[in-house]
Amino acid sequence: MSQPIIVWFRQDLRLDDNMALAGALSAAKDSGAAILPVFIDDKNIARQPGRMSLWWRNQALQVLDQRLRERGAQLIIREGDGETQIAQLAEETKAQAVFWSRQYDGPSIARDKQIKARLRDAGVEAESFNSLVLFEPWAVKSKTGGTNFKVFSPFWRACQAHGIDDGVWDAPANLPAPQTWPNSAPLPPAIAPEGTGDLSQWQAGEDGARKVLRRFIDHNIHGYAADRDFPCKPASSRLSPHLRWGEISPRRIFAEARQAELNDKDRNKFLAELGWREFSYQILFHNPDLETTGLQAKFDAFPWREGEDADRDFEAWKAGKTGYPIVDAGMRELRETGFMHNRVRMVAASFLIKHLLIDWRRGEQWFWECLADADPANNTASWQWVAGCGADAAPYFRIFNPIIQGLKFDPEGAYTKTFIPEIKGLMGKHVFAPWEAKPEDLAAAGLDLGTDYPHPLVRHEIARDRALAIFKSLQ
Repeated sequence: MSQPIIVWFRQDLRLDDNMALAGALSAAKDSGAAILPVFIDDKNIARQPGRMSLWWRNQALQVLDQRLRERGAQLIIREGDGETQIAQLAEETKAQAVFWSRQYDGPSIARDKQIKARLRDAGVEAESFNSLVLFEPWAVKSKTGGTNFKVFSPFWRACQAHGIDDGVWDAPANLPAPQTWPNSAPLPPAIAPEGTGDLSQWQAGEDGARKVLRRFIDHNIHGYAADRDFPCKPASSRLSPHLRWGEISPRRIFAEARQAELNDKDRNKFLAELGWREFSYQILFHNPDLETTGLQAKFDAFPWREGEDADRDFEAWKAGKTGYPIVDAGMRELRETGFMHNRVRMVAASFLIKHLLIDWRRGEQWFWECLADADPANNTASWQWVAGCGADAAPYFRIFNPIIQGLKFDPEGAYTKTFIPEIKGLMGKHVFAPWEAKPEDLAAAGLDLGTDYPHPLVRHEIARDRALAIFKSLQ
């Protein structure tokens, strides 16, 4: 058997529609080479996964190893610096090539350039593939000047005009194995973060991703356009954690949604959400400091609150104790399940930024720690959108009223009361503004405001006027 081909798994923990694996198998077919799948637990990467995302990743690795073993292979685990480990494994196994799927954050791009150069200098073929997005971030450009897009709607129209390939590559039935496998470290343990609740709703890995997609298309996508903003309705796809670690490809999702018998309104709205993910990756690729730097420089002078009072408010926000039930429900859902409904994410993020005047970067970092789907593109781009400093950002005067948002999108309070059981005895508007309830209503609900549930950190009207004045001064 000829020299093996290494397939380096990173943010693409699947066999289905994995173009790096497809490329390796095509090359192996011609040369008779074995395939060596490897994952490197690299503690030197610029931004380590948050604790919830890490728990998810390690489960996905276990599933990937199982699927490989079913096909006569296994996942080699190495620990240490990615460049060093790949170079050593290539030398150790006398590999003819190393294939991997691209990542689009600045540090990963820089690392991959170094690795390619090092491998090629050693006479090893090194190739990268697109398994992460529908379009490479440089592929779709505006007609005016050929630059990247700053606004979503024309970007997504250009993507559709460009044409979206929905042909997918199916997982292979077997993989050519070497006579002797290289040494491997144990699979990293999947340890649920402290403070989480029942996580049995999740099934990490490729099999879980396909089940979630099938259930969504067969059942929950119907009415998606109208229901997706209501956290109490099962209209969310729940695919985002699986996309985070590449357990399913966006092309597979796009293909199955386009081929399913759906009304155009629901289908198009759902596919546009995939489009937002594409848009976020384009933004990240063209702005490698996205995590720390706002895209609109005029917001650099924003007078964020700092000091003990701001820290106290930040801790209350993290704990789901702001006094605004829809915000607190989202923050407790996040802590307990590693997920938060998208509408509630916007409300919770807006509250931190515009009610509490706390730097969006602090909120983004907390979401990064707690979200199972903490994605390097989506997470940061979405926080900048809410803050008003990003691409296609929400206008500065859009300040979500958490009372109205609760009444509009959780009218019966079913979602909110699930995570804030202290207020289960309240009704109507008082679910979202307990401080407005009469003393006798609070007593009937068994709620001692200030003891069982906190008073609001700030009144909406005061916070709104304060934020508007600051944002307007920056225009």
